[in-house]
Amino acid sequence: MRFAVLAAATLLGACSANGDFGRVKPGLVRDGVHDWMGPAVAARAGVPISAYPYTDDERLMRDLAFQLVQPVYDRNRWYSILEEYGITRGVRQEWCVFNIAAYEQILMQTPYRSATARYNRVNEDIRNDVTRLPAWVAVARRVIDMDIKRGKSLAHVAALTPGEAGNAGARMAENALIISWVQQALVNRAASYGFALERLVIATPVPAAVEVERSLTLFKTRIVEARLLPGPDILPGSIVFVPPYPPPVLPPIVKGAPVAAAPPPPGPPAPTLLSALRL
Repeated sequence: MRFAVLAAATLLGACSANGDFGRVKPGLVRDGVHDWMGPAVAARAGVPISAYPYTDDERLMRDLAFQLVQPVYDRNRWYSILEEYGITRGVRQEWCVFNIAAYEQILMQTPYRSATARYNRVNEDIRNDVTRLPAWVAVARRVIDMDIKRGKSLAHVAALTPGEAGNAGARMAENALIISWVQQALVNRAASYGFALERLVIATPVPAAVEVERSLTLFKTRIVEARLLPGPDILPGSIVFVPPYPPPVLPPIVKGAPVAAAPPPPGPPAPTLLSALRL
């Protein structure tokens, strides 16, 4: 507890040393700041936690995912820096329970100089999400592609141990859980923006509502295009950390030293570990 308090004080003090526009200075950022996301979602889903190190893309995917799952209204609160730096190292319960009105309530409670300013706030939040989405989609696609190849490669690993197979399967499950988390969070966020826009229109109708509606339509289109994992349509709702598809079937475990195989019959060469990675 004492360590957490001291760390919080240090990081809160570091906030004043951030760069322009609130960006965190590179010197204050450490690698793996969002590594906690994998173990956190695995623990909530009741699946094993992988001990394998992260690839560059797996780590980048977690960094970009955090921006899309953290509620917009949490970003400027005092504890957001603790979450950004991974000190809390967990998924807050409030993030999992879907409250469509939460964003609108905070928006309406925040003082603004004009009604148009509130519309501008919603429009900026939506546009920021639209801007963030392509980078996350690109890296998440690469992670999925490599996990498919990882699963196929397991069949070609000599003397694969239960621990190796388990760690590989656990990492694939963690990656899938994070991608599924982002997909649900995006749908929830779009629903919250729509709820807020409707309330603004009946409370303070101004022409700026048209631009916000256009931005929201674009965001919804991008969400559909960003659907990466198979499954039924995603509807707004609470976050449930369940793997979106069964883990890949693992090859039989070979114990002890591998036995020399007989020469392969004439024909195309047998697939190898590297050939699986090139698929």
